[in-house]
Amino acid sequence: MLTKIFDTEEEWMAARLGKITGSRLGAIVVKKGTGKKIEFYQLLAEKLGATEDDENAMSRGHRLEEEAMEKFVVDTKKEVQMGNILWMREDDNNIASSPDGVIGETEAVEIKCLKSARHLEALLTQEVPSEFEMQALQYFTVNEKLETLYMVFYDPRLPVKQYFYLVVKRNQEEVEAMLEYQRKTLEEINALVINLTA
Repeated sequence: MLTKIFDTEEEWMAARLGKITGSRLGAIVVKKGTGKKIEFYQLLAEKLGATEDDENAMSRGHRLEEEAMEKFVVDTKKEVQMGNILWMREDDNNIASSPDGVIGETEAVEIKCLKSARHLEALLTQEVPSEFEMQALQYFTVNEKLETLYMVFYDPRLPVKQYFYLVVKRNQEEVEAMLEYQRKTLEEINALVINLTA
């Protein structure tokens, strides 16, 4: 066993990066047959030399959105309309979505500038992270003509694989179920508003 004593907490914290420590082990070990936990991808990000910061993910996303979109446009040669866009269903404008980019009537783009661990998880699993599945589904629920959503992932802090995208296609069965759910939710909320303001 090697023992090293550090003069400062900062040096000690830096030395722990990229290592499986006792406090991390429980966050890495998975039950047989289940997917890897996010701490696995955090460890990978540290080994790759990714530098984390305290910037809010939404702030980072807004700051890097244009840069990420430029990479997507160069990569795909697609003409993307950007701006402060809001889609609303024609039959109920309370069901809405805000695309980061629109390509004609049948394609859209959503940009994600996540923590490095989440970025690597999406890259290696080639799946939309579970916390964004509903957001992706909402694109199709709002826009009945939408066929394809490009989920663009961008993390310039990583020394490799900073940019990639996943293609999400319409699943009409899921769209119909989500639309029905939202309609029922809005009915319930509207009834509560009437009761509470009467």
